[in-house]
Order: sequence, then structure tokens, then C-alpha cells
Amino acid sequence: MAALRRFAKAGYYAIAPDLYQRQGDATKVSDFKALVTNIVGRTPDTAVMTNLDSTLAFVRHDGGNTTRAGITGFCWGGWTVWLYAAHHPMLKAGVAWYGRLTGAGTPLQPNKPIDLVAPISAPVSDLYDGLDKGTAVTDVDRMNGALKAADKPSSLTVFSQADHGLLADYRPSYNEAAAKERSTKALAWFERYL
Repeated sequence: MAALRRFAKAGYYAIAPDLYQRQGDATKVSDFKALVTNIVGRTPDTAVMTNLDSTLAFVRHDGGNTTRAGITGFCWGGWTVWLYAAHHPMLKAGVAWYGRLTGAGTPLQPNKPIDLVAPISAPVSDLYDGLDKGTAVTDVDRMNGALKAADKPSSLTVFSQADHGLLADYRPSYNEAAAKERSTKALAWFERYL
């Protein structure tokens, strides 16, 4: 929630919907593989898109300005940023943090960001790290090439000094200097497009 507070302190209406709630309480699962298999893997992309649409509707009814809506997410949430940028035509900006870009789809999660470049309507900045084993630099290069070919104003950057989960100050992968740098870049992206 520190990331959420960071955006709120910068003046944004910041909200974090519980996209997993129908599959279980993710905060109660300590085993990462069980979390991915039993909760994340059972959460359909269609439900996530519907929940995010509902979140924007809530924000609008609560007085928030949804004409300047942005989205950010980490890991699976980074993947979700790309999917939502392709799903919601009124989205103004996205910042994805180390989300997968390729991979095998499943019946519940069939889409990959690399295959959704054409309908992406919002500029997305993606912050990848060279030490991250979850997303290959070659995948980042492929996505950058696809975005450029489609004339999309998105930007994927690979930093070499940090690993996956660099912002999670409760994990061994936490990297304070990298977290500050990436946070500054994320806020600058939103300032530019929102």
C-alpha cells in the first residue's frame, strides 16, 4: 500500500481494488506458488477488466475525475496495465512495473500484451529490470518494436541494477535507490499524460 499512498500524496485519486477477492484472500497465502496457482491463475481476465471498469465507475460517482484516468500495477498487475490499456479506450496513461509481455495464455487469461498492441489507446510506460528473470530483455525488445511499428507513444525501459520486486520493501529484492528512481519516473509519466 506504500505505492498507493505515494500516488495519493502526489495528488491523485488513488484506489486499489481487490481483483482477487472472488478466488480467496491473497493476503492469507504465504506460499508464492500457491498464490499464483490458486488465486491469480483462477482470476479471469474478463473479470479483472469488469472490476476495473466498476472501479472507474465508483471513482466517477465519488467525485473523481475519470476523464484523466491512469492505471499502474506490479508483476501480474503490470500485465493487467497492458490489458486494460487495450480494453478501455478512455484510459489516459499507464505505468506497468515488471509485468510479463509474452507467454502461454490460458482459457481464463488468454491474452498477452504483445498480441494487444493495436487496440492500446493509452501511452504506457513499463519499468523492467535487467536482473528480473520473469521477463526476458528480448521480450521487452519485441514489445518495444511492436509498439514502435504501431506508432504507439509507449515506452519500455530496462534498468540493469535491480530485480523483480524492487519496490517491495518487505522482500529481499527491495532496492531503495532503484525504487526511488522508478517512482520518480512513474510520477513523471502520469504528470505528462494525466
